[in-house]
Amino acid sequence: MKIPHTLFVCTTCASTWKEGKRIGISGGQKLLEQLSHLHQDWNLQAEFSIRPVECMSACSSPCAISFAAMSKYTYLFGGLATAEETLPTISAAVLDCASLYYAKPNGLLPWSERPELLKKGIVARIPPLPQ
Repeated sequence: MKIPHTLFVCTTCASTWKEGKRIGISGGQKLLEQLSHLHQDWNLQAEFSIRPVECMSACSSPCAISFAAMSKYTYLFGGLATAEETLPTISAAVLDCASLYYAKPNGLLPWSERPELLKKGIVARIPPLPQ
């Protein structure tokens, strides 16, 4: 049986606010849209879903994404650039890292094996729950 994997994307990250209301599209929403576009042709599309999250509480390191699966470490990355010119590159790096995460039985992502754009920015590495 295959274990479902999830890529969470914070849609609140890199928002512009005015008088307590979000203005326009957040950087996180732009990242989600680009990832969703690339996900359509990704070889792990069926095994790795993408889910939007309102807030991942990584506000000091926007934009934030997370990889999670049962019996694996959960990773929270922050500080992902969302400028229009960097979105395709950062999104491809996220999916490359997700592929690496999928291939690891315990989910551990050694620094040396991660894509260059995801070697920095780890906010948390959370151990799996005991079985």
